[in-house]
Amino acid sequence: MTLSKRLFDIGFTIVLSPAAFAVFSLIVVLQWRREGRPLFYGSERMHKPGQPFTLWKFRTMRTVATDTGVSGGDKSARITPFGRKLRRLRMDELPQFLNILRGEISFVGPRPPLRQYVETYPDLYARVLRSRPGVTGLASLVFARHEEAILRDCATPEDTDATYARRCVARKARIDLLYQAHANMGLDLWLIALTVVRSAGWARGRRLPRRRPAYHPARL
Repeated sequence: MTLSKRLFDIGFTIVLSPAAFAVFSLIVVLQWRREGRPLFYGSERMHKPGQPFTLWKFRTMRTVATDTGVSGGDKSARITPFGRKLRRLRMDELPQFLNILRGEISFVGPRPPLRQYVETYPDLYARVLRSRPGVTGLASLVFARHEEAILRDCATPEDTDATYARRCVARKARIDLLYQAHANMGLDLWLIALTVVRSAGWARGRRLPRRRPAYHPARL
């Protein structure tokens, strides 16, 4: 990560802090009243190969004894009504401001992967994680709906893991590497703006027009 990007992350976090704190406080109250504790969910993710950290989110699922792997159809029944709203608006990721201030992630970059996939595909993730992981990114915006559709019918954790590994890992990595090759501050600002616009569209209860993205998964 360049010094300019790190300074941008810190400065942008400070600028957003008053509004973010107000929304954060409201979500805490609503989460407490509707779903109870725990309010937050910490997931081990990889900053770089061999460097794990805890990624924080608002809890959006009913708790179970063990919870591993990515989210697929096997976990959909556990998503709470309030959690579904938080996910749709991406408000479940507000606690990641702490991860940004710690320097574990950036605003823009590849989504931080789970350890099991980094250890299964070490060479691939060694390349992808040359970019600091981010809250949002090109792969998140281009591939998220496609990934959701791919994993929607997975009925077991084993099926979800196998399907994700077979159909998502390499394709998302290609998009992340495409971002890495062209990363600059202008692109980061555009991706942040696009994330906000899409979340606002979902907040109004409708999806934005499905325009063909500049980097389409089918081309990668």
